[in-house]
Amino acid sequence: MRPQSLGWVALGGTLGAGAREALILGMPDVGHVPWAIVLANIVGAFLLGLLYSALSTIPQARAQRTRRLRLLLGTGFCGGFTTYSTLALGVVVMAGSGGLFWATAYALGTVLFGALATWAGIAVGILAGPGAVHRPLKTDGQR
Repeated sequence: MRPQSLGWVALGGTLGAGAREALILGMPDVGHVPWAIVLANIVGAFLLGLLYSALSTIPQARAQRTRRLRLLLGTGFCGGFTTYSTLALGVVVMAGSGGLFWATAYALGTVLFGALATWAGIAVGILAGPGAVHRPLKTDGQR
């Protein structure tokens, strides 16, 4: 691995972790579930799916650019923004404090909705990608 590759991941990871921390500070916990972490994980999964879809449409001639974007935004930003370790810790803490139902719902819900969000990101990327059909909106006078 080249040092430049590590630099792209470090830059993206710093920005992603900073964005997650800003979300946590701006969104107080309500009830038993750390909703900011849930939101970060689901939004991050959506963004990763969208990125995956978008990068798959870039021609092979631009492979180096695709690699840099994947490292910066995928591995770096989305990796720093989402947090498996905080999810795992939250599940253990909730279960240990007698909240087995909430711990199970938190774990399964995050994984399920994260997978659905990734699928949605891929679908949006396909629909909005370069091969998508864009039709202009019709005004009242047009048929």
